[in-house]
Amino acid sequence: MTAEQPTYPPVSLRSQIPFWRDERVLRILAQVVSAILITGFVVWMVRNVIITAQQRGLSLGFRFLTQSAGFPIGESLIPYDPSMSFAYAFFVGVLNTLYVSSLGIIFATILGVFAGIARLSSNWLVSKLAQVYIEVHRNIPLLVLLYLWHSAVFLQLPRVQESIVWPGPVYLNQRGLYMTWPRLTETGQPFVIGFAAGLILAAVAWVLLSRLQTARGGNTHYVLISLVVLAVCTAAGWIISGGNPIALDVPELRGFNFRGGMHLSPEFAALLVGLVTYTSAFIADVVRAGIQAVPRGQVEAARALGLNYRQALSLVIMPQALRVIIPPLISQYLNLTKNSSLAAFIGFTELFFIGKTTINQAGRALQVILLVMAVYLVISLFTSLIMNLYNRRVQFVER
Repeated sequence: MTAEQPTYPPVSLRSQIPFWRDERVLRILAQVVSAILITGFVVWMVRNVIITAQQRGLSLGFRFLTQSAGFPIGESLIPYDPSMSFAYAFFVGVLNTLYVSSLGIIFATILGVFAGIARLSSNWLVSKLAQVYIEVHRNIPLLVLLYLWHSAVFLQLPRVQESIVWPGPVYLNQRGLYMTWPRLTETGQPFVIGFAAGLILAAVAWVLLSRLQTARGGNTHYVLISLVVLAVCTAAGWIISGGNPIALDVPELRGFNFRGGMHLSPEFAALLVGLVTYTSAFIADVVRAGIQAVPRGQVEAARALGLNYRQALSLVIMPQALRVIIPPLISQYLNLTKNSSLAAFIGFTELFFIGKTTINQAGRALQVILLVMAVYLVISLFTSLIMNLYNRRVQFVER
């Protein structure tokens, strides 16, 4: 008979490790030390700012925002005069930034998608033209492009009396672009309400019917029904408003300048064109990479089913490419919004330009800079939130 081996209670390997070598303890200790260092640095900075401001007799409050601004703003989406407060002037700058950024994102996306698809064209000339466009705009600083469009293009246009006339009518001269623009009449409010209600109801019908089609099968005709709902609500608003809710405001030459219509200044036009052409070049490369990331077999399968190139692109390639395109596209949208601050160098009154003017007028550099930083941060976070929500919708769901 063999002797029985003595049994010992299991010993945990981790219990034999000293606490100063335990990974869990070291991780917690590193986080505690980092938090203490960061908190100490922030406290030190804030204390130095407060002491410096007290020594120089400066106030760190924001009460100055209620004072009269005292400076004009060349372009404003809402009524403004210099007697209004700094806060109102700052709000005008925020609106101008949102306006040019929104238009820039829309046009840059459209132009970037076309340039990216053209870069992959089988036509040698189209492909090379797209490549030249992309490489030129990617390798020239945006500030140089803005000066080029502003000084070498828009300021070299004819004088007001010799304006270039396009159908519309549209007038182009050194003072900007004047175009015919629709304006709401006194009875136009019911039309706006009907159109807004139509958009909301059409969106609800689209979501509900598309989900019903996915859940139960069959065709619920959600696209057609949504369009009908929008058309009915819009027509109802048109009828209630008396059939004349909108009037065309045509620009007319009166004296030394045009009056009426919509006016885009050379500064705004240069900023918008510069942002669109610059950002669209980067978006084009993003689109090209996304399309090339789609497996070749998907394209061949689409062609084998009898789809032409346009149908294969819209139904097979782009829906899959969006999963690759959206993440870097978010960065380009954020860059465009932040790059709009360069408008201060060509005289467009956006957020940063008005912030600089406010600093010169009120002498509150720290407060104004904090406000500007906070606005850009909020805009960037909101843009990221919207795009990330869409990105989750188009991603593959692994089961």
